Parts: sequence; structure tokens; C-alpha cells
Amino acid sequence: MMPIKLVALDLDGTTLNSKGKLSNEMRDTLEEAISKGVHIIFATGRVFSAIAEEVLSLRGIQYVLSSNGARVVDLTTGNVIYENYLHPEAVKDMAELLVNYDYMYEVFTGGQAFVDRKYYDSIASMKLSDRHTTYVLNTRNPVDGVLDFMVEHGTAIENININFNDPKARLQMKELLSKKTNITLTSSFDHNLEIGGITTGKGDAVGKVAALLQVRPEEIMAIGDNPNDRSMLMMAGFPVAVSNAKEEVKEVAKYITGSNDEGGVGQAIRKWVLDPMGK
Repeated sequence: MMPIKLVALDLDGTTLNSKGKLSNEMRDTLEEAISKGVHIIFATGRVFSAIAEEVLSLRGIQYVLSSNGARVVDLTTGNVIYENYLHPEAVKDMAELLVNYDYMYEVFTGGQAFVDRKYYDSIASMKLSDRHTTYVLNTRNPVDGVLDFMVEHGTAIENININFNDPKARLQMKELLSKKTNITLTSSFDHNLEIGGITTGKGDAVGKVAALLQVRPEEIMAIGDNPNDRSMLMMAGFPVAVSNAKEEVKEVAKYITGSNDEGGVGQAIRKWVLDPMGK
């Protein structure tokens, strides 16, 4: 195994615990790795504005990949250094399709997330968890006619997120969208589907940052838990899944670490990055 120079980390269900928090022990481990010259980058399905300050304030963090890799920000300058959005024609195609269904759509653009006002004002009816309901209210911006808004901003759509109450409806929509060739389709929760550009993915964005840092794939560790992490794990030389990961993620991992509530990310970094020789 090559020495690890870059660690790419998913946030929800991976680095963050079930309360969506970064433990003190995790923070210490990440900052120790950074202090020893290891690049730590976060790759999340979250829109940039929804990334908690406790994550962004980690000492030494430079790059954050948001919206499943559609947008990469250099925190030291505040500049967006890479974008990979849906094609405007694909945005129109999605709008024409989705307008026929009554689901809660979230549209990511400009580092912000937007949702139809009727859903924002009646979020309790979605029967989401209390934590997710609070998350939506704190991180989404209500607009009238979110699909029209999406088309109006069609040149810079990072992600389209669809939320479902009914698993059967989610499966039907997944089958329908899987036939499309102008998008990528993934998910980070059991209740959603996430639509990105044709080449958008965490693997693509991590690869772009690694090339910028002159780090080879075999020098990368990637850790995740859900389908939207799979491309990132597949491009990394040392893919790791937390024990609470979906089976399709575990099957591409070379190592299974502890769960997100057990500090699995920290365990893997200490074992394979900070002390690879078991000293």
C-alpha cells in the first residue's frame, strides 16, 4: 500500500455522527493528519451553504466538494475552482418531466438550495425526521415555482434533489430517471434521489483536486457510506466504507472501518495514515 497523501471524506453518515455533529476526537484526528502534511478534503452531497461551520473551520482544510462534486471551493480564497453542472438542455428536460409529479424538489445553484414555497411552508406534512425537517428549514430558500426557477437558472444547476414519502414512488421514479442518458442519478438517503450532470460525481471532482495537488489515485484514501460516494471510492487507491454503509458501497471497499457513531473515519485515518506501520 502506497503512503496516503490525500483523504477524501463524505460528511453525513460518515465523518459526522448520527446527530450531524463532528466529535472533538474526530476534529483532533483530522487536524493531526493535516498537520503532518496529509490533504483532507470533504466531498458531500450537501449544497455549500448547508455545510456546518464546525466543518469549514477545521484548521488546514482547503478544498470542499459540494453538491456531489458539482462545485469545488478553495476555502483559503473563497474561489470556486471547479464546476460540473447539468447541461441547460438536461435542465429543461428534467423540468418538463418533473412538472408532471407532485414531489418536493430541491434545486442547488450558486452554492444555495431552493425549494418550492408550498413545501417549505408545510414541511411537517412530508413526514421527514425531526432532524431533517429542521435541516430543510435552516438551509433551504423558498421560491414560488421551483421548477420554473430552475429553468431560469439553467446554466448553473448543480443538483436536483427529489424527496419522497413513499418508497414505491421513489423506486418508480428511479426506474424512469435511470433511462435518461443526459444526467447522473444517485442518492445519499433512503428517501431521496439526486440528479447531476452527465459526468458529475464525487469521483470526478476528487480526481480534479488530486491532480491539482499532484497526488496519484493510489495515494488517495476515500471513505463513504452511500451510493453517491461509490464513484469516489472506486477512483481511490484505498477505498474505505464505514460499517453503517450500504452494501453497494461496502462491496467496492478494501477495508471496513467502524460506524460513523463509533468514529470510524478517525479509526481508519489513525490505522492507515497516521500509523500505517503499527508503531
